[in-house]
Amino acid sequence: MKKIVAIGGGENGRIGSDGTRYPYETAPMDKEIIRLTGKEKPNFLLIAHSQPLERQHGYFETMERIYGDIYGCACKELTSDILTDTQAVQALIDWADIIYEGGGDTITMVNMWHSTGFDKILRTAWENGKVMCGVSAGANCWFTACNTDSLKIQTGDDSAPMGSCDCLDFIPGYFVPHCDEPERIPSSKLALKENGLTGFYISNCAAIAIVDDKYRLITSDGSYHNIAPYGRLAYWDNGTYTEKEISENSCYMPLSDIVR
Repeated sequence: MKKIVAIGGGENGRIGSDGTRYPYETAPMDKEIIRLTGKEKPNFLLIAHSQPLERQHGYFETMERIYGDIYGCACKELTSDILTDTQAVQALIDWADIIYEGGGDTITMVNMWHSTGFDKILRTAWENGKVMCGVSAGANCWFTACNTDSLKIQTGDDSAPMGSCDCLDFIPGYFVPHCDEPERIPSSKLALKENGLTGFYISNCAAIAIVDDKYRLITSDGSYHNIAPYGRLAYWDNGTYTEKEISENSCYMPLSDIVR
């Protein structure tokens, strides 16, 4: 089976620069990621390549506290500085049951993967049944294209516009993380009109899991973000823009029920 869990956003219990700990909002998603491996304590591999190299190990420490300390998984990291070492990379990918990308700069991450051939290694891992997953940039990457704030990250300018990025195209569609942030919607509507894709709008504290040709929406407590988490599909049809809610189900439903 081919398995993807794309998380729109949410806090993972990280420790802020002032020493305070953020809430752990992604527990239902993490539990589903583990369940999809079919193992009680699977091997967890973090690829935090959307972050600068100097921040990747700190991200790993946060995720190790979740997957290692809470759920008892063996945890390793694959940092971006070894991507050209094909043997080392393949050994880590072969070891992993879960391959998780974190949030950050989608454009830089995807360009790095294309230039090193890591995109092809990820596709083979997905085709071989490993659980491919992540949050924000780590959710964007599995779709045909996405909405991204990479320009804000790259320039440090919060007024920089939202943009689009071509991704790995494992799942046909245009992914919009953090879609409860209103500034993401105008650029997403325009992108959907231009590319003709179906948009997957996934808010903070929500995720869409896609297993072969079936899906399930997963949500968690959104009170920290002051939202009721949600997922929506968006598309243009004969010049009319449409959004429709994705229902939350306890079981997996046919993807064809919601995607045109």
